[in-house]
Amino acid sequence: MDAAVPPIAADASAAEPLLPVNPTLGVILGALLVAAAGIAALARLSDREGHGCTRPVATAGLRAAVQLAAVSCVIGWVVRAVPLLLAFIGLMFAVAVRTAGRRITGNHTWWWAAVPIAAGVVPVVAVLLLTGLVPLRGIALIPVTGILIGGALTATVLAGRRSLDELQSRRGEVEAGMALGLLDRDARLEIARPAASDALLPGLDQTRTVGLVTLPGAFVGMLLGGASPVMAGAVQLFVLVALLAVQVVAVALVLELVARGRLHRGDAPGASRTL
Repeated sequence: MDAAVPPIAADASAAEPLLPVNPTLGVILGALLVAAAGIAALARLSDREGHGCTRPVATAGLRAAVQLAAVSCVIGWVVRAVPLLLAFIGLMFAVAVRTAGRRITGNHTWWWAAVPIAAGVVPVVAVLLLTGLVPLRGIALIPVTGILIGGALTATVLAGRRSLDELQSRRGEVEAGMALGLLDRDARLEIARPAASDALLPGLDQTRTVGLVTLPGAFVGMLLGGASPVMAGAVQLFVLVALLAVQVVAVALVLELVARGRLHRGDAPGASRTL
């Protein structure tokens, strides 16, 4: 008698959740959040203004729980109609822009963060829809778009903050370059470019070490959904390459916006202020 696992049993096993949703999970999540906040307090971790990280860590965890609970309830309703789907994606984009802009500048120039995020995400999503690789259905479009927007958000924030920090700390070199005849934009580019480029390091390291250090979410999710390892690997490769393309575009445009004084700290393009 054949002892192989029947196909039905195999599919059922693949569809089992990675973590059971039960009170034990809630207790462990709460303990991890308390531990993270406690360690931040003991280590006296703080931002540039001296504000402690304990409260932000705790708030971020609680917000994540509330937001994921809300999305879990809404997502099934949103995917039923294209207008609702597009409105939800628009909300995702708006939140990303606001978050990135406030992290970078903290002033009225925050809305310029929309340019690098949109320039990186919109072309990739358009190509996926036009080629049919991703259908215009929420169950497929929302996760893919969310991953790309999240990657663009991270790259935009890192590139913007590091560029402005570098310009502030090396302000004398920028002024020296302008005194030698360089245009304002060119002088800022020379100083800010290496710092902005560092924003690509997390994405590069993740892509270089995929399968050796970590198995990212798309790969694991496909496997748990019953896909073959080859299909899961192909999807994860697509996600990583698409993220690299999105982040490179975002970093390049953030650098240009900073060099032209569109994204800045303070009340004037030449002013500096630490967040």
